[in-house]
Amino acid sequence: MDRFKFKKASFVSSLMVSVSVIVLHIIYFFFFFDIAFSEFGLILLIEFFIILFLVYVILSLSFERFLVSRVKQLYKSLIPTTSYATSINQQEDIEILTSNIKKLNSEKNLEIELLKKEQDYRREFIGNLAHELKTPLFTVQGYILTLLDGVNDKNVIKKYLKQTSKGVDRLIYIIKDLDLITKFESGVASLDRKSFDIIKTVQNVFELLEMQASKQKIVLKFDKEYSEPVIVYADEERIQQVLTNLIINSLKYGVEKGVTEVSIEILKENKILLRIADNGEGIDSKHLPRLFERFYRVDKTRNRNQGGSGLGLAIVKHIIEAHGEKIFVESKVKVGSEFSFSLTLK
Repeated sequence: MDRFKFKKASFVSSLMVSVSVIVLHIIYFFFFFDIAFSEFGLILLIEFFIILFLVYVILSLSFERFLVSRVKQLYKSLIPTTSYATSINQQEDIEILTSNIKKLNSEKNLEIELLKKEQDYRREFIGNLAHELKTPLFTVQGYILTLLDGVNDKNVIKKYLKQTSKGVDRLIYIIKDLDLITKFESGVASLDRKSFDIIKTVQNVFELLEMQASKQKIVLKFDKEYSEPVIVYADEERIQQVLTNLIINSLKYGVEKGVTEVSIEILKENKILLRIADNGEGIDSKHLPRLFERFYRVDKTRNRNQGGSGLGLAIVKHIIEAHGEKIFVESKVKVGSEFSFSLTLK
């Protein structure tokens, strides 16, 4: 019975047609046959309702058939591969079609929103990249132009050349990091997986960064003594790069006489969780979702003054994900931060 629901447009149209036919009949009988209305009024009334019903049914079915055909065309144009469009028939309720069109519209709106967000991200990324490259380029350009203008003092020349070299090194550093991220994103970068002791790898990173930590009066240590080796299966060089980046990050935001502590927790399903925790400045929670984005900086001015490419955490995330593992971050302002990631045991 839903198929014969009242349709106002069809009823109004059929009413107009019925009235027009009856009026023509009255005019015809009155002028040509000189018959009084009272003699055939009942017949005209019955004829009126019959015409009204028939026209209403015909218009309703025609309208439904037309609407279904238009919806089929719409589905085919928007989703050429859909099987739903071919299964629509006249017996289906128009409300079902309306519901599906609304759903399709909602999906398209969601796609548009995602595209807008991607566009904003690309715009911000290009702006950040331009800024990161501009700073060392202008530094190099400034010193070279000064030297070209003529400097006689050898000590000044040597000083300017050293500063120029630092600017070039920073450019190379940024380009290498960008190239590494691009390789991971495109799947070109390969991993040299092998078994190794993660304890020794952490100790190697501690030794590498010992001087930098001592300058900032920060202690690098394990949470406890690990007498037994912890053998994992991963790319040792890449995991050492992850540890180096995370510990350097903790030193940058550490406090004087602070501590950066590494701990290892054995998990179920042949996994470990390696934590790098510090009691440094901490990070506001609003920054955490974007922390692993390329060139994203919590404190842009301070970060750039401290050097780095702004890609360290992005590289960390890509390396861990390339291993099929997960990375986590927890932080609280003026309390400290903890970065952790999983690895597979051998």
